[in-house]
Amino acid sequence: MTGSREALPDVDGSGLTLGDRAAIALTEYREGNRQALGELVREATPLLWHTVRAQGVDQDAAEDVVQSTWVALVRHAETIAEPKAVLKWLLVTAKRAAWESVRKHRDDEKRRTELPDDSPEHPMALPAKDPLPDAEVLRDERDRILWMSLQKLPGRCQELLRLVSLADRPDYRHISAAIGMPMGSIGSTRGRCLAKLRTILDEQGDFSWI
Repeated sequence: MTGSREALPDVDGSGLTLGDRAAIALTEYREGNRQALGELVREATPLLWHTVRAQGVDQDAAEDVVQSTWVALVRHAETIAEPKAVLKWLLVTAKRAAWESVRKHRDDEKRRTELPDDSPEHPMALPAKDPLPDAEVLRDERDRILWMSLQKLPGRCQELLRLVSLADRPDYRHISAAIGMPMGSIGSTRGRCLAKLRTILDEQGDFSWI
């Protein structure tokens, strides 16, 4: 995966990478231009999303993690020694926050399953009337199968499908900047990658429920 890539291709003809533009934005922000980070937020958020989701964070929690990463940048803007390292700083901060989110979720799940037997919230205290398969179990199994199948695709397809899946209406310009693919070819390439993914799923059995 290339979620932590520092230098991303330019798409506006300026010759500057996203890392270069991040350094300029931070410098201008420090010099008093409080609007300088706005464009950086718009450009780099899809990359942060890609990084956070790749750590296993669900969509709702990912929103909080990405937002907290930007808040942390504002809080520490004056203490980052090298502006050229700000994009890497953002990615590292987002990864660490994602790991903490995953750890907290697991701890919460563990506490929930360790409730006393006589607690009304304990699973064993619920009526046992031939319950249907838990929706969360099915969802986890679906996600496991999809991620395993995704990893069998070429690296280019993996990158593209991960980024496209992060938003209901993906911004092709940002995706183009993140993976260096011309905007005009993203749609057709996405279609071919999805077709390959469906073929892999079909070869494994009947997964029409995915």
